[in-house]
Amino acid sequence: MMERTFDERLAVSLTLTIAGKSHEIIAGSIKRFALDLWSWGLEGEVEFLLTDTQGRGGKEKDALLADFLKPDLVEVSLEVKGVLGETSSKPAHTALTVKGLVSEKTLVEEFVSTSSGSNVILHRRYGIRFQDAARLLWRQHHPCALYTSKTVKDVLDAHKGDKIGLTYDWDAGLGTSHAILFVGLDPGMGASFYDWVLWYVHGRMGVFTYDYAKQGYKFAGAKDTSGTPVNLHEDNLAGLEILLPEVIRHDVTVLNATAESPVTQPITQKQAVTGIRQDVLLCTPISDEVQARVDLETARLKARGPEMELVWRSFPEKALTPGELVKLPANDAWGAAGVAKDQVLRIRDMHLSGEVLEKQGEEEVYNDPDAMFSFRMSTRLEPKDESHVDLPAWQPPVYPRYVEGFIVSEQGAEKDETWQAYTDSKTSLDGYKVKIPLFADQIIPAPFNPNLLPGHFYFPAYKGERVLVGLDFQKAWIKRFLDWRTGARMPQDGQGVQLLVGKTPENGTALKHFYTDDKPVFLMQRTNAKDTQKIQLDEGTLLIQVKEEQS
Repeated sequence: MMERTFDERLAVSLTLTIAGKSHEIIAGSIKRFALDLWSWGLEGEVEFLLTDTQGRGGKEKDALLADFLKPDLVEVSLEVKGVLGETSSKPAHTALTVKGLVSEKTLVEEFVSTSSGSNVILHRRYGIRFQDAARLLWRQHHPCALYTSKTVKDVLDAHKGDKIGLTYDWDAGLGTSHAILFVGLDPGMGASFYDWVLWYVHGRMGVFTYDYAKQGYKFAGAKDTSGTPVNLHEDNLAGLEILLPEVIRHDVTVLNATAESPVTQPITQKQAVTGIRQDVLLCTPISDEVQARVDLETARLKARGPEMELVWRSFPEKALTPGELVKLPANDAWGAAGVAKDQVLRIRDMHLSGEVLEKQGEEEVYNDPDAMFSFRMSTRLEPKDESHVDLPAWQPPVYPRYVEGFIVSEQGAEKDETWQAYTDSKTSLDGYKVKIPLFADQIIPAPFNPNLLPGHFYFPAYKGERVLVGLDFQKAWIKRFLDWRTGARMPQDGQGVQLLVGKTPENGTALKHFYTDDKPVFLMQRTNAKDTQKIQLDEGTLLIQVKEEQS
């Protein structure tokens, strides 16, 4: 539906705060503004004109210029309020107030010629574009951080900074402690912390909303349905369009590819077309993870309800913002073919813009608290109980990332190169513990398995072995081994290779093969402090020796 343009007198005020100093611009100076307000955030733009007559001997000075040219962070507060009464004789107007951070700035200087032939500045036309704080700052934020025994809420709190306010009502999604949480965002791969947040919320059917009253963000497990709906007045409204979202036409099958307990779990829904499906492939020995994914995919198949695009013909006396509940006028003209009749609706997004049109013969007045704007406004509505969550475009983070670590074992003495399997109390699965020096020596779990060796070799990684670790969001694994065990490396001239087993070179067994005078030698030697036994095969000789070294 096309937006309707109408003339509207509005009180519009803009406040720019730069390095702690506030600059206020009133409606008489504002030439154009536009706002896009969504359930998850906002963006806007404003153009305004400031007069500077000092070059012509006048008293008006542009006090903004010096601060505007600085690279300091600019905080924006824009207020839009109706002036004329449309639906009552004694209107009690409330203001739409939005706040954000400036992302772009423009400046054009307008000059006039003097009688002497020189040019002097008369006006400066400023332009700003701004966004909500998280969208602007988190999209430039690419942390690489590891957390152990922390919650996702802990991660969010660690990265909100002093410009982003967060509240939480999602214990299931944010309040559970995890053995490992890794946020590894490479700027070269594109996904930012903002993308990571949206990826996490979408992947767990959470709700991420911007609170226009508190100018902050809320993470929740479900949409807020509290509050008394506002009754919209038909004198403010120009038209209504019903939007029917695309219907899901596929089923889902969750597949778990573990060899010992494979799972094929179909999930059906009545609107699916036969033979059309989406397969989700997992490979996990933990049955609870499979069931959690089945539950998630089942919830995702819920059909979306109809939406309504509402076009306005005047700015309402009570300003509205996304997230608020409303009811359309109670007559058939606004019943949306019966879809919206007597139904409580939620504002999902809003789009409004105003521009002062210079009319010939009218004198410009820059100090008025309100002005006549060519104005347009539309609102997207959804049913109160609609579970679909609207989010901005995002891209998933790229995993895994790789770091180095050391194998942990608490068996034996500190110097002993022992191995140890730790059993997880929740899953009963065995795992290694790996210390990651880069991240403050935090210790993370990794699967206890043969890794790249076939199963008939039982050679667990030993204490202190340097390994390359693959890090995913909530799991880690040993990618490869990076160093030789102490005493394992042999001289190159003899082309020797060997297998060391045991706690230390002084308390273990070695199998060695090397060359002496280009003739092969095989040696098997057991060592326990001063006590040694060995079997050696070389050219024409078999040596079996038991010996105790003397002090």
